[in-house]
Amino acid sequence: MGTPIRPLPEAVARWSTRARWIRRLDALAAAGCVWGLLAVMLPGVGAGVQAGAAAVIAGLLGGVAPIRARWRPVSGPVGLWVSRTLAPGDRAWYVRPEGSELVIITARRGFRLTVAVPGRGATEGLSVRRTRVLVFAADEAPRR
Repeated sequence: MGTPIRPLPEAVARWSTRARWIRRLDALAAAGCVWGLLAVMLPGVGAGVQAGAAAVIAGLLGGVAPIRARWRPVSGPVGLWVSRTLAPGDRAWYVRPEGSELVIITARRGFRLTVAVPGRGATEGLSVRRTRVLVFAADEAPRR
């Protein structure tokens, strides 16, 4: 007897991998911003020292959960772009660092989506910001 668990579609696996790289680009953007601020504030200090200090400061700021959750200069626009066509009633893939789930979009308002996640109560929806997660249509994979 074969396994009852089907593998994720190729598009979902690809976007799961991309999500990790996109978050790394967010971290790189944070280090670049801090480096730029240090270059303006400390013009007499060498570029190597500024870069090292920027990496340390960005690493420390990455440990602060509220900052890490809200700093999305790359992943925010990408999340908005891939979920731009979703409407209530659509089936979609909800991609998170913990894994991907097939969900149903129950509401959409501005930057927020409410999704029905399997295994939760039928009346309970999960409200997510499209700038913080990747949610894309299950019927068709988002284009590059």
